[in-house]
Amino acid sequence: MAWIRALIYQIFLVVTVIPYAIACLIWMPLPLSLRYRLTVGWPRLAIWGAKVILGLRWQVKGWENLPDGPAIVLSKHQSAWETMFFAAYLPRNVCFVYKRELHRIPFFGWGLALLRMIPIDRSRGRDAFEQVIRVGRERLAEGRWPLLFPEGTRMAPGKTGRYKMGGALLAQATRAPVIPIAHNAGELWPRKAFIKKPGLITVSIGPLIATDGLTATEINAKVQEWIEGEMRRLNPERYGES
Repeated sequence: MAWIRALIYQIFLVVTVIPYAIACLIWMPLPLSLRYRLTVGWPRLAIWGAKVILGLRWQVKGWENLPDGPAIVLSKHQSAWETMFFAAYLPRNVCFVYKRELHRIPFFGWGLALLRMIPIDRSRGRDAFEQVIRVGRERLAEGRWPLLFPEGTRMAPGKTGRYKMGGALLAQATRAPVIPIAHNAGELWPRKAFIKKPGLITVSIGPLIATDGLTATEINAKVQEWIEGEMRRLNPERYGES
């Protein structure tokens, strides 16, 4: 049954993303804020489908920690689930930092390209960091929240990657506070896994991290300390804790 549910969900994603991508092209002349609200209807639909078809329920702790103002979101990355969830449910327009090659993906990439987020060319090395800061500053001024995954790639549950400096450097340059987020979506939707497990995903939003007067290294350390500490509270069994 798990395999059948996974197949049905995959078909559901493909069947729904194509008309949404075509619609993105049709409503391209509309203002960006309106286009964003229309476009994230698909991630919201995908999260709904995951709940109904796969049994992936979710809860959020710490909604009250979200500010009514500029901020940078730095989150744990374990699966594809959270990328859709953040776009669909965070209260402000988010702009992901991602590799520009994603624009080449038919339908999905086309819609993504129209949302004016922060695509980067990773082959440009330090220039890519400078692009994150320059474009990220512009997005913050537009009232949007840049969203980065500090580890850079999806990590298996219980694993910690090196926290890269891009988000911390952006926070240092703009003095925008950081919203740290931990979650355990990878427990049910593992990386590159076709079959997903039903259950409850917990998304935990931490207290705002003020960045004024801190170096990028200090910001990065505070973000990692909170996220990894919260991961241990969410799933202590992964870390040999009780």
